[in-house]
Amino acid sequence: MVVKNIGLNVSPPVKTCEDEYCPFHGKLSVRGKTLRGVVTSDKMTRTIVVKHEYLHYLPKYMRYEKRRSKIMAHNPPCMDAKRGDDVTIAECRPISKETSFVVIKK
Repeated sequence: MVVKNIGLNVSPPVKTCEDEYCPFHGKLSVRGKTLRGVVTSDKMTRTIVVKHEYLHYLPKYMRYEKRRSKIMAHNPPCMDAKRGDDVTIAECRPISKETSFVVIKK
């Protein structure tokens, strides 16, 4: 199967898959934000929950505070990210009500 170039500086996965929502082997294109985080849950079918930690600036105190958010991301079979893995996710079109990101690097 042919591996697509998704336009980001990531290496394609070694395994192949038949998933239509895979950016490397399917028809899904990525655009917008790329974020890094840790997988906190992989109990759903082909969907994972990623905890993204970031710093938010408070102008009043001229300091940063730590914040975190949970983001749902599609997990193609060729990536197969498990709980505790560090992953890079990229924004894509909405796949479902909650899912607008896809795993591009594990």
